[in-house]
Order: sequence, then C-alpha cells, then structure tokens
Amino acid sequence: MRMFQMTKWAYNKNLAEPRYSSMFGFVRLRDMKKVPFKIFVYLLLCYLCILPIFAQNDVVAGQGFFDEFKNSTSSEERSVFFFNTPNRYNENSAYDWLEAVNIYLNNSEKTKDSLAITHYKLIQSQIHHDLGDYDKSLAIAKELYVNKEALDLDTKTILLELMDTTYSKLELYAEQMEVRKEKKQLGITKNIAFYDIYSDLGLHRDAMKDYFENEKKYIDEKDYYGQAVFWNNVGTYLRLDKSYPTALSNYKKSLGFINVYLNDVITDKSDKQETESKVLRAIIDGNIGKCHVLLKQYQEAIPYLERSIDSISVYNAGKFSSELVENKLEIAECYLQLEDFEKATDFLSDGNRPIKLKNVLKKNRLLAYYYDKTNEFEIASEYYKKNMRIRDSIEENQSNLWEQQLAAVVGEDKANAKRMMEEQRAALERSKDEMVEKEREFSVIFVSLVFTLLGFAGLVYAYLKSIKNQRLIAEQKHIIENSLVEKDSLLKEIHHRVKNNLQMVSSLLSLQTKNTRSKAAIEALEEGKSRVKAMALIHQKLYQHDDLSVIEMQGYIESLINSVQSVYKKGGHNINITIDAEDVELDIDRAIPFGLILNELVSNSFKYAFPTSEDDGKIYIHLRKIADQDGFFEYTDNGIGLPEDTDERTNSSMGIRLMNRLVNQLQSKLNIDKTSEGVRFWFNFK
Repeated sequence: MRMFQMTKWAYNKNLAEPRYSSMFGFVRLRDMKKVPFKIFVYLLLCYLCILPIFAQNDVVAGQGFFDEFKNSTSSEERSVFFFNTPNRYNENSAYDWLEAVNIYLNNSEKTKDSLAITHYKLIQSQIHHDLGDYDKSLAIAKELYVNKEALDLDTKTILLELMDTTYSKLELYAEQMEVRKEKKQLGITKNIAFYDIYSDLGLHRDAMKDYFENEKKYIDEKDYYGQAVFWNNVGTYLRLDKSYPTALSNYKKSLGFINVYLNDVITDKSDKQETESKVLRAIIDGNIGKCHVLLKQYQEAIPYLERSIDSISVYNAGKFSSELVENKLEIAECYLQLEDFEKATDFLSDGNRPIKLKNVLKKNRLLAYYYDKTNEFEIASEYYKKNMRIRDSIEENQSNLWEQQLAAVVGEDKANAKRMMEEQRAALERSKDEMVEKEREFSVIFVSLVFTLLGFAGLVYAYLKSIKNQRLIAEQKHIIENSLVEKDSLLKEIHHRVKNNLQMVSSLLSLQTKNTRSKAAIEALEEGKSRVKAMALIHQKLYQHDDLSVIEMQGYIESLINSVQSVYKKGGHNINITIDAEDVELDIDRAIPFGLILNELVSNSFKYAFPTSEDDGKIYIHLRKIADQDGFFEYTDNGIGLPEDTDERTNSSMGIRLMNRLVNQLQSKLNIDKTSEGVRFWFNFK
C-alpha cells in the first residue's frame, strides 16, 4: 500500500514528465527504453517479491490500539487487551470500537459461542459507560449478571466493578450496596465501605470521619499514590461540607504526593499506572481550581482548571468525564465573573452535555447570567425558568428518594453490625456446646446416670435463666436507646427551629434596613443582623452534629468567617485568615459568646483595619481548650490598629462593651494589646 502511495506522489510532483518509483529509485519512462529486457524483467520480479514484505512490515510498525484489538485471534485476547489498555480511544473514537464489537458479537451469536458473547457484551457495556450512556451500560451488565455463576473470577470482578460504578452514577445506592456485598463475599474487597454513598446523600462530614478512621491506618507512608488519593478524597468531603480553606490545604497536600509519585524514576510504572496517575493529578488540579472559585479567587482558579481540562482531554480521551464537564463550567464562571464573555462562551458552548442535575442547573444558571449581562433578558429568563422547573421537580421527588436511600444505607450498616454480632454469637454458642459435650462425656464416665441428669438439668436451668436475663437486659437497652434517639431528634428539631426563627429575625432586620435612610441606623441594623447570624449558625451546627452537647469550633469559625466575608469584604482586598482551632469542642453556653466575640472582631477588622486595597491583610485566630484545664483565645490582625483614644471610647463603644460582657460570661477578662502594627485581643477562660 505504501509503495503505491509513493508512486502516486511521484507522478503528481512532476506532471510534465511522469515517473514511477522502484526499489532502486525513480526511473523516467523515456530512460526505460535503454534498459535491456532481461534486466527489466528481473527487476520487476524482485519488486513484486519484496513488495508484500515491505507492506506487511509497514502495517505492523504503524499499528494502533484499534488495529491491534482487531488483529487479536480470540475474544479472550480482545477482552484482556481492551481492559488493560489506557487511552484506547486516542486514535479511534469509542463509536468505532462499539461498531467493531457489535460485529464480533453478532458473529458470536450466530455461532452460539457463549464465552465470546460474554466477552463482547462486557466490552460493549464498558464502552457505553465510557460514553456516559449509563442506562444502556447497566442493562447489558444486568444481562450478564443473570448468569454470573458461569463466569470466571476475573470476568466477574470486571462486571461487578463496572456495575458498582454505574449504580453510583445513576444514584441507585441500594443496588450498589448489594453489589459491594457480593464483592466482599468473592474476596474482591476486604470490607464493605459506604463513605462515597454517605457523601452523595449529603452527609459529607460523617463520610470524612469514617473514611479517615478506617482508611488512614492502611496507607503506607511511602505509598505516594495512595496518599494522594486519600488526601484528595478528604479534601472533597471538606469542600462539599463548605470548609473551603481546609479543603484547599488538603488538595495541595494531595498534589504534592502525586507529583512525587510521577517524578519517581526509581519505581517502575506500567502505562496504565502512568495514565491513571496523570488523570488523578488532573482531577486534583480541578479540585484546587474549584476551591479557588468557591473562595471567589477567580484569577487563581483559572490556571489549575486549564491544566485539569487539558490533561483530562489527553489522558481520558474518548470517555465521558463528569470532572471535565464540571471544570469547564467552573472556568466559564471565572471568565463570566471577570467579564471576559468571549472565553466564557467558548466553554459554555463546547458541546459537552452535562448529565448530573447539579451540572445542568449550573450551566443554565451561567447561561442566564451571561444573557443577563449582555442585555438579552428574554433568553436569560428562559434559562431561569428551566432551572425553576428542574428544582420544582427535584423538590417533589428528591426528598422521599433521599430518605429512602439514607434509610437503606443506615439499614445496611446495622445489618453489617448485626451479622458480625451473629457470627460472634454463633462462635460463642459453638464453644459452649463443645464445653457442655465434654462435661457430659466426663460425667458419663465418673458419675452415675442420676447425678449426670441432675447436673445437666442444673446447667439447662442456669442457661435458660441466663437467656431470660439477657433478653430482659436487651429489651431494657432497646427501650433506652429508642428514648435517646427520640430525645436527640427532638433536640435537633428545637435547634433547627431556633435557627429558623433567628433567620427570620435576620430577614426582618434586612427589611428594616431597606426602609431606613439613616446611615448610622443601617450600620447598626447590619451589625445586629450579623450577630443574629452568628447565633443562628451555632444552632445550625448543633443540629447537624451527631453530638448535640458540643460544637466543633474549627468548622464553626470557618463558616462564621465566610458569612462575615460575604457582607464586609471589599473588592481588591487581599486578606489572609488563619484559623487554629482543630479538635476544640465547646458547649453551647460557651460557643455563643465566642461566636458573638468573633463576629465583632472580624467585622471590625474588615471594616476598619485595612482601609486601602494595597494592604496585605492578615488575621490570626487561635483557640485552645484541653479537658480539665483553662482555655486560651487569641485574635490578632496586622491592620492600622486601634485609635489613640480607645480607652476613652470604651464606655461609648457598643462593640467593646458587648465583648467585655461576653468575656465576663466566660468568667474572664478581655485583654487588648495595641502594638505598632495591628492589634491583639486575648483572654483565658474556664
């Protein structure tokens, strides 16, 4: 084939004097007359003999993944090659692969080759999954699952992993749990984990805690890829829980580990491992970009999102990627916020169709925002209406579905615990039975039949009495547990209603602000509204936390800072906030004064400490409390500091008087250090 192409090229390059190629070079037609006939025949025969060899070598040398797949001699070889080849869609699209597999499947069905049918249907299901057609992929996988007993372990492993992922994409968590139980029974996985399912159902903090406690201990310090996966997952749970600064630090830690792994030239990595690592790095870059967007740091987000989009497009080519869709939406939002509408529309109109509802809603919202900004209000209104219809549909169906899915997960957790208890109880019963049997045999030898029967009767009586006592204890325990659950539910409902009432107060203050023209009155109302939000956030954190008696202060302070930032932060300012309150938990009687004190301090810093946009603002919040010891609180900023007449203003300043009273509630005294740069507030507390 290549020799023929060379001939055609030579002819086109010199139309005036056509010539043809040979293994010895180009020969003009007019010069061929001078060549003896025998030599010409000899050369022609040599050419015809060598041509197939050159053509064959050329095809093998230029063979791609798709050609190698088709040149495999059996369905088993094709299946192994397909599932172990990264970037298989680089040269040929998934639709080309699907067309070829359909042909092989039809031929196998005609010859009734059941093994080949299984291999090609499994490949077919994977290709539909890669294209984002999860319903079609699952339908084919279910056909194979019906005859799962006839499958070998490797094929069954691929099938169950594919069904696990597909059920997750379709949010069918009950079915996903059944697949995971079967994976455990087959030894494919050691344990049944539901962290991702908990997170998908909105319990992000619970998912992170369980994931951290159960998985961190199994990761070796030198397993850089495993460390990267772990910290990326932790960052995702925190980001979904709206702890954006903490999530960002975890993502950067994950990025460091994956870079070390990719730069490690000592450890041999297969092509598949290399590709998976680069895809993971792209996902981490995208997650870092998402955090910057959520923190409204759009310029910082763009390079990470661009890197992620480029890498996923290269190393995950031909496959549908929800990460790619989300990253393109995030970068479109960045450009919209920066008013670069041309670049924004490039990403919004690139043909990528979102599948997840949250991505559909976001794309509609961004398009509405774009048309709003470009004064095409009718089109913007249509996208707003689309989102309203989608949200109405979600509100009608999602609540019941969410409760059902959550009940299924919790029920499965309980079932796992119950199975473990039953296994332990069965082992204990076997041990008891063995002991009774040995005792009976010993009694038969040394004791008469009468004493043996009496002893056995005594044992039976004691055993029955023990069972009765255990049953009574279990019933009482069940009653107590139900009472505690009911109490917790009532307390959560109370805190929820208190939070709602405080939000209503905040809304009333907002309405009053709109009807007030006095600047001083507006500022006073805004300060009051901020204080009400600080108290409402306390009750919100309480009913979201498993332990209703305490509040986890790190997450609370982060949420409070985000709330204050949204009200007071000025455009162009660069204020870095460091929070050091990990593992500190306070009860509500101390958490509310702390929240109000912090609200006053952070609000004052944003309003007065950094008057110019050139200021490089820094705020440091430190909170420590160890059991049975005094706690310590410190707040510093590097702003312009307090005015010289602060002591005279103390009695007239509402904020300082409020903070002094709140500190008194904590049985302490507020200390103020006015340094040359900024200000420092601190106090000890019980």
